[in-house]
Amino acid sequence: MIDNFSPAYFTRKGATYIGDSRELLADLPDGSVNLVITSPPFALQRQKEYGNLDQHEYIDWFLDFARLVHKKLKDDGSFVVDFGGAYMKGVPARSLYNFRVMIRMVDELGFFLAEDFYWFNPSKLPSPIEWVNKRKMRVKDSINTVWWFSKTEWPKSDVTKVLAPYSDRMKKLIEDPDKFYTPKVRPSGHDIGKGFAKDNGGAIPPNLLQISNSESNGQYLSGCKAVGIKGHPARFPAKLPEFFIRMLTEPDDLVVDIFGGSNTTGQVAEAEGRRWMAFEALPEYVGASAFRFLDKSMPPDAMRDLYDRIVAGESISIEEYRQQAMLAL
Repeated sequence: MIDNFSPAYFTRKGATYIGDSRELLADLPDGSVNLVITSPPFALQRQKEYGNLDQHEYIDWFLDFARLVHKKLKDDGSFVVDFGGAYMKGVPARSLYNFRVMIRMVDELGFFLAEDFYWFNPSKLPSPIEWVNKRKMRVKDSINTVWWFSKTEWPKSDVTKVLAPYSDRMKKLIEDPDKFYTPKVRPSGHDIGKGFAKDNGGAIPPNLLQISNSESNGQYLSGCKAVGIKGHPARFPAKLPEFFIRMLTEPDDLVVDIFGGSNTTGQVAEAEGRRWMAFEALPEYVGASAFRFLDKSMPPDAMRDLYDRIVAGESISIEEYRQQAMLAL
């Protein structure tokens, strides 16, 4: 909990707060957070309903938050940020805003770039419409840059927690190395021996993360539909924060999302046994995000009651609310 602010709702492992993340971050003890992972409003030229700034203003605006994050992270903590790509205004040339953020984070704020990741969303709709659909001058933009920043050169990380399934060919190689592989020196000079066939429980994943963003029947959207409100228009899929939470934290570590939105991060952190906090400025988004922590059996009237109470400024224990709502059935 944060001393000077009451949560909009809280669970056994975490809490969501309504307010400006800069004020909320300032109230956290320095060196107390293991991971900040977030997807801020992108610097798009066309205004979105969830709020976004002009590309020229965006970088300074974002760095205000990043300065505070640096102070609040533990020495071995990490800051992971998902940035969508953008075009310059009126022309089919790419903006460099996300790369300028990265460089200034390192040069001015003292972060290290632990690694650059690229989230490939195969289900993303073709965009931008002008250059892709209408004039057919560019291919669709389906990659987001995800920067993994750290406070030191040696952040906490364990890749064995995010191993990928072996390919069928690799499974056969592990079962019978002599039948499927002959040790030899690669053109690169690497000498690949029989040890290459060792079963390590999975393959080391690449920094290209292929994750579809096509949720359509989860508890969050079901709750929004039942209550008759719109879901957050820019949600990221659970598999994205799950990857970094598993790799960069341990059970009971503290994970914070400073642009909480629909609170996918909090839901994943709760499921992974991490403590968590989510900050979001808009009460309506916070009210709807509470649906992620309810059972699918929760009746619409109870969900509407929870939503209205959160938007009105009450502080709700999700666990107590669930018990009371089910007893009332």
